[in-house]
Amino acid sequence: MVSAVEVRNISMAFGSNQVLTGVDLTIDKGQTTALLGANGAGKSTLIKILSGVYSSFTGEILIDGKAVTIDSPTTAKAAGIETVHQRIDEGVIPGLTVAENLLFERIVSGEISRTVSLKTIVNEAEKIASALDLKWSKSKLRNDVYELGIAEQQMLILARALSRSPKLLILDEPTSALSNAESQNLFKFIKNLESQGIAILYVSHKLSEIEQLAKNLVVIRDGKIRNEQSSPFSWDLALKEMLGQQELGQRNNFDYIQGNEVALKLEGVKLFKESSAFDLEINRKQVTGIIGLLGAGKTELAKVIYGADNLISGNMKFDGKNYKPTHPSDAVSSDIYLVPEDRAADSMIPNWSIAHTATLPFMGEFSVKGMIKKVSESIRGKQLVDDLKVVTTSHEAIVDSLSGGNQQKVVVGRWLQSKPKMMILDEPFRGVDIGARRDISKRVRDLAATDVAVLVLASDVDEILDVADRIIVLVEGKVVMDVNAGETSKEKIVNKMSEVA
Repeated sequence: MVSAVEVRNISMAFGSNQVLTGVDLTIDKGQTTALLGANGAGKSTLIKILSGVYSSFTGEILIDGKAVTIDSPTTAKAAGIETVHQRIDEGVIPGLTVAENLLFERIVSGEISRTVSLKTIVNEAEKIASALDLKWSKSKLRNDVYELGIAEQQMLILARALSRSPKLLILDEPTSALSNAESQNLFKFIKNLESQGIAILYVSHKLSEIEQLAKNLVVIRDGKIRNEQSSPFSWDLALKEMLGQQELGQRNNFDYIQGNEVALKLEGVKLFKESSAFDLEINRKQVTGIIGLLGAGKTELAKVIYGADNLISGNMKFDGKNYKPTHPSDAVSSDIYLVPEDRAADSMIPNWSIAHTATLPFMGEFSVKGMIKKVSESIRGKQLVDDLKVVTTSHEAIVDSLSGGNQQKVVVGRWLQSKPKMMILDEPFRGVDIGARRDISKRVRDLAATDVAVLVLASDVDEILDVADRIIVLVEGKVVMDVNAGETSKEKIVNKMSEVA
């Protein structure tokens, strides 16, 4: 095969922390190369070097066999490298329309005049959207970009990247916010890109996706390439190289707990105006897993319980008393905590340390007369890093600098270290590798064992089976399955998820 991009002897350190060491990588034209590694392995650093975010590295990058200088996102794009980063909030510009976001780089570069009419921009954006089969109307293209959901924002960023016909397209966890149907549509488009000779570097923790898409597999651990394979892949070998000495195991093994004490009771609740009302009880000492496709109502349910959204109809009781939260502070004062779906937008403040982030929801506990108790905050930060095995140089490290999975550990861990009566986790394993998923799952189950009601919401069946005692399937805002986890199977769950409510 003919290489599109070659990485030769790339190394990079942040102070005394050596992140990459002598990395060699070849990405062929017209093929998808998968990059697999645990959180903190160096994937994100390598991607940011290729996309021009980091420039203080050693080694060289070759495109079409010629050495190039990539020291900014602008030079990376000029060289033909387009990147769709995992953090969606980094790719959309609030205050601009969907159409302006799609054409943003062409507007900034002067390719499209800044004085051109919005009508012209919308017409051009409609052509780009159709390339990914995005059936977005002109009125939708005129809306503010923040009116799009997370999945639609991700598709927007992808469409913008592809509009420039790149030589190399880097996709970092591209399906993390997509439904199964949207993911399949993306895979078809990737195959089409391959036929055009475009090279794809695909980063995902979902092995089934890699199996379906990739011709080549590269495993990175501790900043070094540990294994390279061509399809068909040896997954046993790949996972051993990815996780090192970590215990692999096929699945978390635990005794299913049948909770019998009701913590939260929902009566006649509707999640959407057009959906059916339902009753539901969430028990203590039990992990209840709620699963459904995008738009099933999982996040809506979490927000209602947490006071971030109002009930359309129905009532809730918590600990036997009427529960009507009008703000998340009402939930927190009742010791009901939520790890939201979008950690970057809803759980983190840019440039804050791990310790600051760990204590953010509990500022009253860690301050006196408006002054932070630094010693107490530091102790909590260190404890979180140790308990959740966060890969970092220090609890004072900036949380933005961590890999996606380690950011998730911080966001989940800060609530786990408190004393909730009910814990809600919305997509807690998004962008998290197998080892980190196991760490979080164990902590969640340990929490439930202390008389806490735990609610885990996810769209991945394997993730739910790895953590839940009880499984509830939502379809279009309706409960279509409620069963003990030990009495069902992946196939039965998937069949229920695919039903029409």
